[in-house]
Amino acid sequence: MRRVLITAGARGIGRAMADAFDAAGYDVWVTDLDSSALSDLPEDWTGIGANVADEGHMREVFDRIKTVDVVCANAGIAGPTAAVEDVSLDDWRTCMSVNLEGAFLAAKYAAPLMKKAGGGAMILTSSTAGQFGYPYRSPYAAAKWGVIGLMKTLAMELGPFGIRCNAICPGSVEGPRMEGVLEREAEAKGMTRDEVYEGYASGTSMRSFVEAQDIANMAVFLGSSAARMVSGQVIAVDGHTENPNPKL
Repeated sequence: MRRVLITAGARGIGRAMADAFDAAGYDVWVTDLDSSALSDLPEDWTGIGANVADEGHMREVFDRIKTVDVVCANAGIAGPTAAVEDVSLDDWRTCMSVNLEGAFLAAKYAAPLMKKAGGGAMILTSSTAGQFGYPYRSPYAAAKWGVIGLMKTLAMELGPFGIRCNAICPGSVEGPRMEGVLEREAEAKGMTRDEVYEGYASGTSMRSFVEAQDIANMAVFLGSSAARMVSGQVIAVDGHTENPNPKL
C-alpha cells in the first residue's frame, strides 16, 4: 500500500486531501497542531502532533514514518493583514517560518527516504498569492512565492532520483480560514466583508470560490502514476484568477 504524509492534515484543505488519498487506497499519515482534530481522525490513519516549523518535530515525524511515497507540504497560516508599515517583524517571521520553512523541512526529511525508495512525489501548497501581488498581505505573498521557488529547485535537484515536485496554488477556498481573511481585510480596507468577498470572486473567470475538495482532487492526481511526467509545475486550482483583488 502506498503511503502519504500530509502536514496540517487534520482539518481544512489538509483533511480534504487526507480523505481523498484514503479513498484512493493510501495509508494516510497526518501531522497537525490541533489535538482535538487529531483525535477525530479515522482509526486506521496515523496522526502526529507536530509543529512543521520545528526541525526536531519534523525529524521525529520522518524517523517514525520510515517510508513515504507522497508528501503534501500543506501547512500554512494566513499571517497578518495590514499595510506593510504596520507589519511587525515577528509576524513576518512567523508567517515565513510556517509557510516556507515548514515546506523546506518536509522536503529536507522526505528526500532521503524517497531517494532510498527510488522515487516519490512532493506536493507543496502555495497559493495564488504566490503568483500575484496581494495588497495588505506582504508576508503571506512573499512566503508563497518562496514556496514556488523552492519547488522549482527541488524538481530540478530531485528529478534524477525519480522524485517529482509540484506546487498547487489554491485560489480563495470556502471555509473558516478564508472567512478570517475576509474579515481582517475588510477592516484594513474600510470595506464590508461582502464587498471583499465579491472582489475576490469577481477576480476569477469562474466568478466563484473553490472548495477544499477541488484542491484534494489535484493532489491525488499529482501523487499518482497518471502524473508520472508532471514535475516542476505550478498548478492553480482557482477558477482562473485574472485579478486577485480588483476592488482595492
